[in-house]
Amino acid sequence: MARILIAEDERDIRELISFTLKFAGHEVIATSNGEEALQAARNEMPDLILLDVRMPRLSGYEACEIIKADPRTRQIPVVFLSAKGQESEVKTGLDAGADEYILKPFSPDQLTARIKAILNNHHP
Repeated sequence: MARILIAEDERDIRELISFTLKFAGHEVIATSNGEEALQAARNEMPDLILLDVRMPRLSGYEACEIIKADPRTRQIPVVFLSAKGQESEVKTGLDAGADEYILKPFSPDQLTARIKAILNNHHP
């Protein structure tokens, strides 16, 4: 299936997302902050990046802006996962270059369906 990079600072959530995606047949690269996500994006060149918004060492917004500014990684779709659902938060994420904004909590089926749709749009 796809190589998916996850950046989530809460271990339980990171493990749940990793398990969900591996169960759906994806290869998962898990990181715990924005800085690690940035390094992994450059080193691993994943098919999709899932970023939490609020993380140490670089917010999801900052990491996304850097990923989208780099010619090598700018084509990788970025999806924010956040409990912050205010319109301004979603707008900030999309303005940073994200392709999608998924609100927590979400069901495993909802997450895998959205990821499948995003991957199909980027790799028809």
